[in-house]
Amino acid sequence: MRAIDRLKASVSMKPSLKSVVLPDGSEFEWYMTPLTMAERGRAQKQAKSDDATDFALQLLINKAKDANGVPLFAAGDAADLRNTLPMKVVEALMLQMLDEDQEEEELDMKSD
Repeated sequence: MRAIDRLKASVSMKPSLKSVVLPDGSEFEWYMTPLTMAERGRAQKQAKSDDATDFALQLLINKAKDANGVPLFAAGDAADLRNTLPMKVVEALMLQMLDEDQEEEELDMKSD
């Protein structure tokens, strides 16, 4: 088996369910697939700055999907996410997404 085929067979790119409790007590559920290098690069370009918040916001817009794989946000939603929602709500979503990314990176670093 080729190395690339072995690597691809060893991972799951299935969407995982995410959930954040909103200030009104309701739950906001969304899905995301593991982040690829290409998706990270696209989000960095779309952020148009080196600001980590802009980058995370772009990732959220690009990665958040509903149960059917339909994007929850459009590019034009960035301004609303930034200006009309409490920072606490948007940060909870971004942190949950970035925590998923961190778990993926730490996955096998223990075997070194």
